[in-house]
Amino acid sequence: MKYMKVKVYNQKGKEIDTVNAPEKVFGLPWNGDLVHQVMVALQASLRTPVAHTKDRSEVSGGGKKPWRQKGTGRARHGSRRSPLWRHGGTTFGPRNDRIFKQKINKKMGTRALCVVLSKKMKQGEVAFLDGLDVSSGKTRDAKMVLGAMQTIPGFTSFLKKKKNGATIFLARPDKILSRSFKNFGNVAVAELRNMNALDALRYKHIIFTDPKATISFLEKKASNIKSNNKEVLAKSVAVMTK
Repeated sequence: MKYMKVKVYNQKGKEIDTVNAPEKVFGLPWNGDLVHQVMVALQASLRTPVAHTKDRSEVSGGGKKPWRQKGTGRARHGSRRSPLWRHGGTTFGPRNDRIFKQKINKKMGTRALCVVLSKKMKQGEVAFLDGLDVSSGKTRDAKMVLGAMQTIPGFTSFLKKKKNGATIFLARPDKILSRSFKNFGNVAVAELRNMNALDALRYKHIIFTDPKATISFLEKKASNIKSNNKEVLAKSVAVMTK
């Protein structure tokens, strides 16, 4: 397995160490088609429809036939709940019970995440911090920490615009730290275990607070794909040789 040297900083923006990062997580080539497919699926799964219309089986009234079938000279109708009538049901209207969820394979989701991380690493938009401590839980102290991190190469302007914000991924939950950055519109705090390609692309920059735990988690997540591919290849070869 190949590794690449990555710099580790403290929360004051000073380089203090280096760590080995696997190339299968942070050194993959760009795959736009895969990332687009995974992004569309993740965004579709997040949709929560609100608009809702009633069809002809849900509107009130209509138990009796409006008039007899023949002899009146008018068009034939069977119910006042017909979509042709005023106050009748709606045809093909929006429904809040519609499911927009799209299925993607776990391997595709993990691969897309690694591709996004590799792209951001190449552009200098990923930073590893040895730790992040805002014990007071105040926004004022969190702002001072973010200001100090602007000395990191590639992070000089990550607070100037909303699209240049950052997502801080925590190796373990921290309520105080999450509360400290809650008032920033361009900074998000999330847990590493829930990370996906959509979270990685939410803001321009990514900050990892625990390099060893982060790399170990991502490496293990990517290694599962590799082992699964080997098993599938071995099974296919065994079938072909029979």
